[in-house]
Order: sequence, then structure tokens, then C-alpha cells
Amino acid sequence: MEIDRRKFFKSVGGAAAVALMTDEQKADALEHFMEEELEDHMLDQGMQAGMYPTVAELDERNKDLSRRSRRGVGGIFVPRGDSDLRQLQPMPEKPTLIDFFKYRFGTGTHVQQSAARALKTGMPEKVVLACLLHDVVNNLMRADHGWWGGQLIEPYVPEETAFAVRYHSTLRFFPDSDYGYEYPESYLRTFGKDYVPEPYLQRTHDMVRNHKWYEHSRLVTVNDLYAFDRSKTVSIEPFIDIIGRHFKQPKEGLGWDNSPSSHMWRTIINPDRRL
Repeated sequence: MEIDRRKFFKSVGGAAAVALMTDEQKADALEHFMEEELEDHMLDQGMQAGMYPTVAELDERNKDLSRRSRRGVGGIFVPRGDSDLRQLQPMPEKPTLIDFFKYRFGTGTHVQQSAARALKTGMPEKVVLACLLHDVVNNLMRADHGWWGGQLIEPYVPEETAFAVRYHSTLRFFPDSDYGYEYPESYLRTFGKDYVPEPYLQRTHDMVRNHKWYEHSRLVTVNDLYAFDRSKTVSIEPFIDIIGRHFKQPKEGLGWDNSPSSHMWRTIINPDRRL
């Protein structure tokens, strides 16, 4: 496989970062990069050929108990591909939301892209904040992540923002031409080409569709769909003022304020805690 050196350097933090690596680290990083490039190439070929698995085929893969984790577990607990677990830096004594973006949230690039798009197109700040937070709980849990995400942030954000995050994952399964939202092609690969949303998702969609805050959640899906460009450079800086206006930072620090979701923040702080 031909290596795009510039792309490889960017994927590991630039030429300066490569210069600080040992030979073994360079070899590991290059192998990981090549695996990702090969996987992307194979997925592109599959999409071009219209080759998607069926629900039954995906269920058969779930029977493989030799895999390193179940598919719904959060990203902070498992290695990516064949690489090692992600190294975690110590958290401040009283961590803020910004600290979690700096030291824990592996989904930062995607959600910051999503929020940047919402900000650029003039969407309300409560929607921008929802876009910024909609997938951060994927570090903890992927299955039904909308509900988990809504629970994680609910004590600290406006009701509309928590609502938008809680139900965005449900609305992802249901197109809405009024907002220019189409069913994601990637879901044909993830859930199967013959997948039909389960009854609980259909009931939830019907409820949300008739709710006064439907648009808040739908706009998260619109911005979610176009925020997967790994080549883009993102920053938390454009959102600091919005966070200051709409996120209730506890004085004790997230995880230590005894809110209904403190335990979730503590788990992200220390995912190696045994009990």
C-alpha cells in the first residue's frame, strides 16, 4: 500500500511528534495507520458496490465470543483496532467540562465539527451545545447512547439541550425531508441493509416528532451527519463562551458534586476502578 506521508504525520500529531517516537513506536503507529487506511478503502469499495450485510449476518458476527469486547461498550474501555488502550492523563482535582474534552473525550473531533457547523449556520446556542455534547457519552457506552448522553448532562444543561441529546440517536433512524435529513448510508453497514428500527424506537420517534422540542433534536441529527472529516482541525475555543452561559459547572468539579449523574463522570475519570 502506498503511504501518504503527510497524512500519516498529521494522524499522529505532526512531524515533531514523530521525531520524539522510538523506532518501535513509529512502527506501531505506521501499522495502525495502514490498517485504518485499508479498512476505509474496503468500506469505500463496499459502498460503491452496494455491498451491505444483512441483520442475520451481523447477528452471526455477534456470536464470536473471541472478540475483545461487545460492540456497545464505550471507547475508553477498549483498544482501537489492534492498538493498545488509550493512555489517560491525570485529571484536575475539580475537573471542568473543558478538562474532559482535553483529557478524556475521544469523540472530540466529531462533536466539535458538528457544533462548529451548527454555530456557522446560525443555530440557537442550546442546539450548538447539544451538538457539542451529543456523542461524548460514547466514551462510556455506545448502545442507546442518546439516553445515556442525556442522563450524563441533564443536571448541568438547559432542558432543551438534554432533550436534544437524549433523542438524537432515535431520530437518526428516521429521515425527515423537511430538514434535509436522509437515512445514513453508514447505517446500512452498521445495522444491516434489511434493518427495521425496533418498536421502542418507533414509539419514541412518534412521541418526539410531536413534541415542542422536536426541532432541537432533529437539528442535532442534521449536524451529526456531516461531521466525520478526520482531516479537519478543531478546537474547543469557539464554544467556551456558550459553555459558560449554558453549562452549570459544579464548584466541586464534575464527578464530585453528588448529582444524579456524578457516577458517570467519575467512571470516565477512572475507568480502571475495579468496583
